[in-house]
Amino acid sequence: MELPSYRELAKMVDHSLLKPTMARDELEAGCRLAVEYDVATVCIVPYYLARASEILEGSSVLPSTTIGFPHGGQATRVKQLEAEQALDDGARELDMVVNISQVLSGDWEAVTRDIAAVLEPTHARGQKLKVIFENCYLTDAQKIRLCELCGELRVDWVKTSTGFGPSGATIEDLRLMRAHSPASVQVKAAGGIADLDMLLKVRATGATRSGCSKTREVLDELRRRLALANEGRP
Repeated sequence: MELPSYRELAKMVDHSLLKPTMARDELEAGCRLAVEYDVATVCIVPYYLARASEILEGSSVLPSTTIGFPHGGQATRVKQLEAEQALDDGARELDMVVNISQVLSGDWEAVTRDIAAVLEPTHARGQKLKVIFENCYLTDAQKIRLCELCGELRVDWVKTSTGFGPSGATIEDLRLMRAHSPASVQVKAAGGIADLDMLLKVRATGATRSGCSKTREVLDELRRRLALANEGRP
């Protein structure tokens, strides 16, 4: 598999700072690591988003956070308020969890209203929304219907997982989501992207983003392989 450039792969990475046990100094260090490695975004616990926005200012790394995390069962108005607060705190991208219970109940009208309530203020402010399915709980038919619905709503990304469910991204799910989403909707992987080889496999499915908490290890390995490849060139 041909290696992409460092920038191409780094700008696939949403550096994840979502573990509930992370103290403030770890969150701060994580933001600075994201700037050092020039990734796409920092996806950080909501309470620290305003500070993260300050740290990332002037860099090409965007601040992002989660909505309805990790189970999606909050009332729709609560999710909307979360989104509005996050946008006020500097979020450029939001990762929201669908209401899994409503999906499993087949209440697609409620699922649509839930997503739209977060999408509307996000797009109104010129920012972007990723919709998390939590595929480990869903059938393929439910995943496909969510892809269709998100395409109709014109969300920016569909996303496999929170990383906090019993399993995360699979190559099969990424291929399914790419196949059933319109070209205007991108695909994001999350959960289990722990090494460079897996990130490269994710990229090969057509996914354009991946959550990652092992950013340093993954991108250091990419730099090492790129250096070796350059040494072998005439």
